[in-house]
Amino acid sequence: MEIWFITTDHLSNRIWFRDDDDYKMGMNLVAVLAVALSVDVLSFILMSNHVHFVLCCSREKADRFIEEYKKRYSQYINKKYGTKELLRRVGVQVEPVSGNDESLEWVIAYIHMNCVAAGICLSPTGYPWGTGDAFFKAISPKGRRLGSLSDRARYALLHSTQPMPPHWLVGEDGYILPESYVPVTFVETVFRTPKRMNYFLQNSSKAKRRLTSSQNDPPSFRDQLVRSAIPDLCQSLFRKPALADLTEEELGELLKQLRYRFSSNANQLMRVTERSYKEVTELLDKI
Repeated sequence: MEIWFITTDHLSNRIWFRDDDDYKMGMNLVAVLAVALSVDVLSFILMSNHVHFVLCCSREKADRFIEEYKKRYSQYINKKYGTKELLRRVGVQVEPVSGNDESLEWVIAYIHMNCVAAGICLSPTGYPWGTGDAFFKAISPKGRRLGSLSDRARYALLHSTQPMPPHWLVGEDGYILPESYVPVTFVETVFRTPKRMNYFLQNSSKAKRRLTSSQNDPPSFRDQLVRSAIPDLCQSLFRKPALADLTEEELGELLKQLRYRFSSNANQLMRVTERSYKEVTELLDKI
């Protein structure tokens, strides 16, 4: 059994997923590629500017999975937003994970704690875009059977004609539930008990980073929430419809407002405004 930990480089001044529909596309694409490439997805998370996967397959399939994911998602982004080659040059690391020690447990815990370390939620179970809520559940997942959808509805959902198992479940949020294709029982067997899984979660590097940061830091807001507020702020503050219409002085004021209202740091401001670190910090320094 070969297991691979896949992680992409962080986009510094762009984001992969601008709204919930983008995340839903990203979630469904995982399911489509799992079937198309006959890959077992053990764990994953979709963050705003990077993604992580743990796959059980050959190295060749692992490489193909992430390249296909980048390619197909880029095509979706290009069609929706007119943004070309968003992910073409995004670096990828594919590393083997040993199944003979606790490496797999630590990697899965690291992945799931990304959202907690980012200040998005209190625990991985509160983050919908991945497998954080897939394991050791007291109730069975509920949703519509994929086979109950018409061909048109299925294509609108998946953006693909790939044949899919009809018994897989589509949740109320509009994506195939990870429990349909993730080998949940296997992963639970690896951790053995909920208590043991929680130990790895609380002691992962992401958890430790969160604990050693200032306890007085306010919670973060998702990139998508901050980005969605920009048009309204442009209109209310400057009577202008979009970020592109602002002068340099107005952009500086907008950055100040985002930092004040959402506790955004320079890295988040780079991503949501698609400006360089140098430009953002220089504008903030002028305030």
